[in-house]
Amino acid sequence: MPRIDVARERLSIDVFPEEHRQIKSFAALHGETIREYVLECIRERLRKETEKKDLTVLAMRLDQDPLFKQAWDNKKDAAYDKL
Repeated sequence: MPRIDVARERLSIDVFPEEHRQIKSFAALHGETIREYVLECIRERLRKETEKKDLTVLAMRLDQDPLFKQAWDNKKDAAYDKL
């Protein structure tokens, strides 16, 4: 299968020796390279930040749109709030 080249940017950071040892250890525990481990950590953080942003936008919409708020706050779905 041919390799598809995708444009990428280089990111370089300096870490303290102890942080490097920790990252290297955790990467090894997960059977990953340092690069793989760090990228997965960054991607997970980005997913969480995106989810948080999406929830903030949703909350703002609830405050601004009475029809959306009415659809969101209904007795039929209230049972799911307790889960």
